[in-house]
Amino acid sequence: RDLSRPIGAQTEERREKLRERYDNFVDDTIPPFHYGTHYSTCGYVMWYLIRMEPFAAAGVNLQGGRFDCPDRLFWSVADAYKNCTTTMNDVKELTPEWYFCPEFLLNKNKFDLGETQGRGRVDDVALPPWANGSADEFIRVNRQALESEHVSANIHHWIDLVFGFKQKGDAAAEATNTYYFLTYEGAVDMDAITDPVVKASMEAQIADYGQTPHQLFRKPHPPRKPAGTVPRPV
Repeated sequence: RDLSRPIGAQTEERREKLRERYDNFVDDTIPPFHYGTHYSTCGYVMWYLIRMEPFAAAGVNLQGGRFDCPDRLFWSVADAYKNCTTTMNDVKELTPEWYFCPEFLLNKNKFDLGETQGRGRVDDVALPPWANGSADEFIRVNRQALESEHVSANIHHWIDLVFGFKQKGDAAAEATNTYYFLTYEGAVDMDAITDPVVKASMEAQIADYGQTPHQLFRKPHPPRKPAGTVPRPV
């Protein structure tokens, strides 16, 4: 993964399509955006963690008393990555559980998640071949990758996109990193809305679209120093 680009713009082909959408968007009240969906919402968290409580119960409640259609459930790491890097409407980031919690990949609760149209029953998440069928091994290698020198040397680019100067404004537009306006802090003055129906509708939209974090940095985040250059106590 190229950490200097949003998850939704990993390939040049996809990036050009997103820029075309942004450039051609015209609306009197809604600012242009690259992504109509967000990288982090309550629904996405439930989608990843559907095999664990309390997320399973929340997912069932969201679907009116049952699990979602089996073909739409999280069933494969490879399939999830493919969707996030090739389709226009899927830009999910990972949750922290991907780096410490193998249980979210296993159907230890034996939930009846149903049967797909062509892949059989949904049970444990299908893992990449290098995991050798082990959720523990998958998490170990994933965490090892997160803590690698390559990620350490490039994580400041991701910080710029999510928490930093590329989150908003011209820098965000240039980085193909703008989302629907309701995802941004302070985009709407909720206290100024007096109509309770309109206010409830706006709150529901904000909850559905997800929320961009508070912007912490206004200038490029410095890169982390290589481990070999950091002084260590004797």
